[in-house]
Amino acid sequence: MSHYAVTAIGADRPGIVAAVTAVLMEQGCNLEDTSMTILRGHFAMMLVVAGPPSSNASALEEALTEVASGLDLVVAVRAIDDNVPTSPEGEAWTVAVYGADRPGIVHRVTSALAEVGANVVELTTRVIGTQDRPVYAMVLGVTLPPGTDGAAVSNDLSELARQLGVECSMHPSEADIL
Repeated sequence: MSHYAVTAIGADRPGIVAAVTAVLMEQGCNLEDTSMTILRGHFAMMLVVAGPPSSNASALEEALTEVASGLDLVVAVRAIDDNVPTSPEGEAWTVAVYGADRPGIVHRVTSALAEVGANVVELTTRVIGTQDRPVYAMVLGVTLPPGTDGAAVSNDLSELARQLGVECSMHPSEADIL
C-alpha cells in the first residue's frame, strides 16, 4: 500500500469533503489521518491516504482535477515516506495562549518550546473578540521529551507570556480518542 499527502484549499462551501473523498474512494484510497478546518472563509483539508499498489501521486492529482476545478480548489498530492516515525516519545501537554493580537506570538512560543525539545503536534489559532478589540487565541498540543519537567516549561512560558502581554496556561493532556 502506498501513502499520499493530499491537500486542498478553496472558498468554503457545502460539499467539498464529499466531492474530494468520493474521488479518493473511486481511486481505491482509504483515508487514514485527516485535518480539515475553515480559515477566514476558506476551507483547508490535509489528508493522509493509503492507495492501492497501482496508484501514484500524479494519477490521484489528475483524478481530482475535475472536482478541484468545479469547486475552485487548489489541490496537491504527493507520495509520502512510510518509514517516518509517527511521533516522538514523551508526554502529551496542552498549551493555551490568549491576549492582545500582535505579530510574533506563534514564533516566540514555539521557539521557547523548541528550545526544550518539545514537538508541536497540533496548533490552532483564531482571532476572536471584536474588530476594535481583537484577542488572539492559540492552542497547541505538544509532546515533551521524556524526563522534561513540564512544570518548569510551564513557568518559562508564563514568563514569556508576561513579556508578550498575553496569558498562557499549560497542563498535561487528557487521553482523548483523537
